[in-house]
Amino acid sequence: MTVTEFEEREESVPLTKHYHLSHSFHNAVSLPAFLNDHSGDPAIKDFIPNLKDHLLARLRKLEYDGDKRIFTSDERHSVQFVNLNHVSMPKQLQVNFTTYDIRCDKHTLRSGRGDTIMMYSREQGTDAHPFWYAQLIRAWVFRVYYEGVEHDMDVVWVRWLGVEPGYQWGIGKARLPKVGFIPDSESGAFGFVDPALVIRACHLIPVFTEGRTDSLLRRGPSLARPNDEVDDWASYYVNM
Repeated sequence: MTVTEFEEREESVPLTKHYHLSHSFHNAVSLPAFLNDHSGDPAIKDFIPNLKDHLLARLRKLEYDGDKRIFTSDERHSVQFVNLNHVSMPKQLQVNFTTYDIRCDKHTLRSGRGDTIMMYSREQGTDAHPFWYAQLIRAWVFRVYYEGVEHDMDVVWVRWLGVEPGYQWGIGKARLPKVGFIPDSESGAFGFVDPALVIRACHLIPVFTEGRTDSLLRRGPSLARPNDEVDDWASYYVNM
């Protein structure tokens, strides 16, 4: 795999812009070679079909509700990548957000470091958790043709966390929200997100008393784990 390693400098993101991903090719990657190099990693299972489903839903301007939209092979074929041998893979995602005291601030998230993001939940109901959480795996900028028009599409590849069922949290309970990675045996363990939907970074605290496990993702290094870790914390508290 040919990757040009380049340390991105933090750029000043205008406050009128919610997020920034560099479209520079200084950190370009051959996507076929990248996937081949990590062919034994469960994180890349069905990578291209899932990516095309994500891109096609956005190109058709379908409302994002968190559920995977599955298209036919013919529909996926309508999305054509431009030069998969030279795809921009930014090392940083910068997000502008408003702090709790109504000030402007910025978070810089880095790929492969275990940084986590939060988004507004699309779930309904009185027991629905207000946010969704995910760990950033990589960020991409794909150039595609769709219906004769060329598009540059920013994409965040993530590993999803789910709220622990039945766990009660809040000020009245004196408890922080509790989450854990979705097992890789489930179809929703990994996914793609429009970075425009990211609110900000979030801080997760391992639940040390529950220890670590390899039941959520097979033991060993993975693109979905930071720093060559071989297993995961069983669960986390969401710091607030």
